[in-house]
Amino acid sequence: MVHLVTTLACAALVGTATAATPAKSAQDSLAAAAKASTVSAAAKVWQGAQDVAVFALGLLGVDYRFGGETPARGLDCSGLIRYVFAEVTGVTLPRTSREMSRLGEKVALADLAPGDLVFFNTRRFAFSHVGLYLGDNRFIHAPSTGGEVEIATLSQSYWKRHFDGARRLVGVLPSLVPTVIDSAVAAAPEVRPEPSAPDADAATPAADHAQ
Repeated sequence: MVHLVTTLACAALVGTATAATPAKSAQDSLAAAAKASTVSAAAKVWQGAQDVAVFALGLLGVDYRFGGETPARGLDCSGLIRYVFAEVTGVTLPRTSREMSRLGEKVALADLAPGDLVFFNTRRFAFSHVGLYLGDNRFIHAPSTGGEVEIATLSQSYWKRHFDGARRLVGVLPSLVPTVIDSAVAAAPEVRPEPSAPDADAATPAADHAQ
């Protein structure tokens, strides 16, 4: 009962202060709306990245196929990433891992989050292989001829030696960024205050990597 009375008293005081300073109240409301929209946008980005990772897990076991772009016909490394992003986000990524490495925002190894792309030098040229980070030091990828979509860990010696960097696309590419400020806020006046080495992707003319 005491807590309820105290709460009501505080609410009355807040109401009085608001009535006394309408300009400040409008500014505070605008700031609160902007903050809420930003938080909502961040949540959408996080959810989008999670959706990408979860969808990719559904492709475990799909056969590797050099140049493959669909689960029905098989997937290569960049084909896997391209298929996942197209299905989940509607965004069509470039065909090769090298081209994908130029997109989005560079991410440090310590800052990796689910949905980030991880790149490796597996054929003696940079960014020749790509996977999708899942969290907990794991990533999913389409490895090499005779294999299938699988999960590997970045701590394995092979992947540590060949790691080429990571990029973040969800929440960074314009087509993958949710609206941060909704229409109501935007319309308001301004307030100034160790596995076998994987194959390269389909654009690489070289033969399959030797086992």
